[in-house]
Amino acid sequence: VHLVESGGGLVQPGGSLRLSCAASGFTVSSYDISWHRQAPGKERELVATITRGGGRTNYADSVKGRFTISRDNAKNTVYLQMNSLKPEDTAVYYCRTFFLGWGQGTQVTVSS
Repeated sequence: VHLVESGGGLVQPGGSLRLSCAASGFTVSSYDISWHRQAPGKERELVATITRGGGRTNYADSVKGRFTISRDNAKNTVYLQMNSLKPEDTAVYYCRTFFLGWGQGTQVTVSS
């Protein structure tokens, strides 16, 4: 039972990336799934959440209007579409649900 993040990389300011959070051993649509990030020297922060079932979404103010969390039930995967990226979005991004610990994360670097 785990979640695996992927899709990070190096992107220029203003660019886009889509992160994936693939689940195995459980059904993502049955649980709230969240994306978090941790920048160097900073505490981990909650970025976005998608609720179980109906899939309501919530975002941190710092990413509202730029990031979109979504879910593909057929692929049992949650995504984080990140647009208009800024250097301050540079961080390791993690997905999580309440009964799992932190995974490896995926590095996102926004730099020219």
